[in-house]
Amino acid sequence: MPTPRTGTDDHTETRIRFPSTLTELHDWLADALGIRLAREPVTEGHQTPGAYIEHVFFEGGRLLAGGAGAGGPPLDCVVWANRGGGKTFLGALATMLDLVFKPGIEVRILGGSLEQSKRMLAHLRALFQRPALAPMLDGRITERRVRLTNGSCAEVLAQSETSVRGTRVQKLRCDEVELFDPEVWEAAQLTTRSADITLTDGRTVEVPGSIECLSTMHRPYGLMHRVVGDARDGARSLFRWGLVDVLERCGPVRECVGCALRPECAGRAKHERQAGHIRIEDALRMKGRVGAATWESEMLCLRARRSDSVFPEFDRAVHVVGEGAWAPPRGRVLAGMDFGFRAPTVVLWAVEDGAGALWVLAERVLAETVLEEHARAIVAGPGVDGLCGRPEWVGVDPAGGQRSGQTGVSDSAVLRRAGLTVHEKTLRQRVGISLVRARLAPASGGPARLFVHARCAHLIECLERHHYPVEDPESMVPVKDGTDHACDALRYLVQNLDHRYETRRGSYL
Repeated sequence: MPTPRTGTDDHTETRIRFPSTLTELHDWLADALGIRLAREPVTEGHQTPGAYIEHVFFEGGRLLAGGAGAGGPPLDCVVWANRGGGKTFLGALATMLDLVFKPGIEVRILGGSLEQSKRMLAHLRALFQRPALAPMLDGRITERRVRLTNGSCAEVLAQSETSVRGTRVQKLRCDEVELFDPEVWEAAQLTTRSADITLTDGRTVEVPGSIECLSTMHRPYGLMHRVVGDARDGARSLFRWGLVDVLERCGPVRECVGCALRPECAGRAKHERQAGHIRIEDALRMKGRVGAATWESEMLCLRARRSDSVFPEFDRAVHVVGEGAWAPPRGRVLAGMDFGFRAPTVVLWAVEDGAGALWVLAERVLAETVLEEHARAIVAGPGVDGLCGRPEWVGVDPAGGQRSGQTGVSDSAVLRRAGLTVHEKTLRQRVGISLVRARLAPASGGPARLFVHARCAHLIECLERHHYPVEDPESMVPVKDGTDHACDALRYLVQNLDHRYETRRGSYL
């Protein structure tokens, strides 16, 4: 397919016809470079490395013959894949394809560290050492730059705001986003611009500016968690694969019975499919070295690692209810509340059913709102699932009983003046957290006794993200990063329910 063409200068430029279909792209990768990418997903709900390459090369289908046009999927994309899942190599492969087939394009590589960026550049260097690509280089590849005779260029950026600011390119590829400084990530969002580019098939097209994120997900409160959330909300295209999706084909010699990989593989590695690149023996050794939480998050990409989570027992599949046909429980109505002003005040409404299970059915999350207004809202009720009128009582922070230095009235007193019964059970934070965890997953092994309606999106996110400080493994004090308010409101509700509120009367006589 490569056809040499001599230009007007001293360089010999190699022109390669732009693939017009997905099949032509994969045929060229196989014929010219010996690279074969998986195109059929193995795990339900996952995608493939081939799908990622197709998306970024054809600009979300916009450059395909009879492609999607402006109505295609989001160009910005995120690759959530396992350790050793080929993310860095695939980023280099996508960069190579852009440089070769889109003359004049500008690509920047930004890793979680400069060392990570250079790993992608090393893969790019190896690709351009192939005979089909080497004639296209304009000089040697430096420590920071690759330039082709067609005017295309890729450069490595350092993980700093100074390096990122001022950059204006068509493609920004971000490797190991989980390790990014949040301020650098924020600055990176303004680095791209579209450009009119004449492809190697002679078409002049607009190549839109886009950002790609490639990473594992280490923690539910990290940057990658946020980016994946953006993709689930439709702002980015998501490509996700795990170990099983990139596992080599398992031969007939190995039996499934007794294999340590059987729970995740279920024999799928023996099926007819495009071979992966992780060897069976390597996968078995890796699984034997790590705990279940690390394996599930970093190799299977099932969820973020929960080792630093305050509520690792919380599982959407178990504890979130209300989807589809669902009848709300009946019982007494209770509420929990965390006071705030600049930070949001959080109110949770819940029903305790006849079996003692607690169902959080509604939430109110508002900042810069006076307490009297919150009190009126609690008295009125949220107006969903029959929750109208005041709750039986409201569990609050015991500190709410302290008088304000300005008004001389405590927050709890304001609620009582509105006709609400206030419970202020004082417990150590660790004890209150343990009560919530006991409801999520009773030590007896019985069913959960705490559930959250899907409409309580803020509480659900906070239960997943609330965490202890990573840099201080001995600390048992959760980080105050905004996720604490909803979790505290739930804690005050549960601790006042499970440690019964008592009023004592004393006398000196």
